[in-house]
Amino acid sequence: MSPLHVVILAAGQGSRMKSALPKVLHPVAGKAMLHHVIETARQLGAEKIHTVIGHGADQVRASLDDATVNWVLQTEQLGTGHAVAQALPDLPDDARVLILYGDVPLTRKDTLEAMVGDLDDRNLALLTVDMDNPHGYGRIVRDTDGQVQAIVEQKDATAEQHEIKEVNTGILAVSARHLKSWLPTLSNSNAQGEYYLTDIIAMAVDHGLSVTVSQPLNPFEVQGVNNRLQLAELERWYQRQQAEWLMTEGATLADPARIDVRGEMTIGNDLWIDINVVFEGRVSLGSNVSIGPGCVIKDATIADGAEIKAHSLIDGATIGANAQIGPFARLRPGTELAANTKVGNFVETKKAVVGEGSKINHLSYVGDASLGRNVNVGAGTITCNYDGVNKYQTELGDGVFVGSNTSLVAPVTVGAEATIGAGSTITRNVSGSELAVARGKQRNIAGWERPKKA
Repeated sequence: MSPLHVVILAAGQGSRMKSALPKVLHPVAGKAMLHHVIETARQLGAEKIHTVIGHGADQVRASLDDATVNWVLQTEQLGTGHAVAQALPDLPDDARVLILYGDVPLTRKDTLEAMVGDLDDRNLALLTVDMDNPHGYGRIVRDTDGQVQAIVEQKDATAEQHEIKEVNTGILAVSARHLKSWLPTLSNSNAQGEYYLTDIIAMAVDHGLSVTVSQPLNPFEVQGVNNRLQLAELERWYQRQQAEWLMTEGATLADPARIDVRGEMTIGNDLWIDINVVFEGRVSLGSNVSIGPGCVIKDATIADGAEIKAHSLIDGATIGANAQIGPFARLRPGTELAANTKVGNFVETKKAVVGEGSKINHLSYVGDASLGRNVNVGAGTITCNYDGVNKYQTELGDGVFVGSNTSLVAPVTVGAEATIGAGSTITRNVSGSELAVARGKQRNIAGWERPKKA
């Protein structure tokens, strides 16, 4: 079969977005719309992806550092036909060419595969959709036998054609050989003074090609974004699909309308996910995991039976089985918690490896640290890991007990079963089973009188 090349049109300004950011870089599910389209093109096995850019070209190009994308500059925005023509020199004559749009981000791979599957020199493939209110869309004009004859844009349509409910999505596929023959002959003699890509439908019919029509499972697959209202509509539809997938796979959601998935997830069975939880990046959840309201979980692996309590932030962390986190905990990248650990309220960890059964229950910061099994870290404890230039490691052996309000000045090692008295500042290593106390001697002054206002 001839190679598949994808041309993505992403040169428009998007003035109705009222934004300095190029329209195609506005995000859906935490990822730029254009990046969604490029990812889908990759999944189709495209030999080359040609992205036509114009407005904010440097910014769009900088957003994606990928050698598989051929950036094509359209210096003047003269219509969709003109945009595709800019990519013609890079298209092999024997290629099948699929035209996509940088502001139509959620078309399914399966929909496009079905569309281009039987494409050859004898037909043109077109994706259409039926709409109750087709205002603003190009109408699909068919003959009495139901064969597609042309696409007529809204501004050029007759009153009778305005009544047609089947509309053009803009997505089509055709051989490069035909594109190279037809695009140079396009005319801009129309209401908008533009070179319409849709005019090649009539050209295909005139040259005896059949027009093969398919439709997506859901109209939202082909919904474009022209303003922030449409962006929000598409976001909510996408998130509803993610919520339905989670529930199908074994998660109970407190409210399917109040969850956001902005990446990729794998899950076990019997999960509980409360309201206003956000997942970002790559997240893996084991079975029987419970996640409280208001949590943000990014690039994390959470094992079976773990409980993430309300308003906790987990970023780049690995959490062991039956661990308890939060509420209001922050686990930063490099945190690795073993099974049955506890990280409580207002605790922050970073590059901390915490052994099985260990606890950091309250109001502490533990960074660049290694904790053994069954370590207890008291409230208000911090690892002083940074001297203003370099960062150093703190190591606590199995069974260490750290009293409240302790400062561990790294680099420092505390041996197994040692105890640190509350309020200590530890600057030297502590051997196993020792008690370390490092604080000023208490004085009680009799007869003390508090200062009084003058």
